[in-house]
Amino acid sequence: MAVSLINPPGLPKIDVYRQVSIATGTRLIHVAGQVAWDSGDFATQVEQSYLNVATALEAAGATFADVVKLTVHVVDWKPDRMPELLDGIARASARLGVTIEAPASLFGIAALDVPEHLVEVEATAVLE
Repeated sequence: MAVSLINPPGLPKIDVYRQVSIATGTRLIHVAGQVAWDSGDFATQVEQSYLNVATALEAAGATFADVVKLTVHVVDWKPDRMPELLDGIARASARLGVTIEAPASLFGIAALDVPEHLVEVEATAVLE
């Protein structure tokens, strides 16, 4: 496997991702920010965005096991939306049959490309 995920001593252990990814592969894959084109509520958009990332990864011969970094952009982010975010990720994980735990950054933003889009997820992966 080209990617190892760890939580080093001295850093907080976060349930939904690991603090560090170590990649030993030779092919780098960048997945553009994915959104839910057919809209829906926030959790549904999160789920579809992650499913779209999986589709893009598959086209490159990769899976979420190869992801070294996720970046999530959320319109008008507030911490009380965390349960909905986690629900959408859990639903995508269940549909894909994977555990999504690559290091991740979440950014609250003012807007995305169109008002209907509430979340965008981008990924970087490494293959051997």
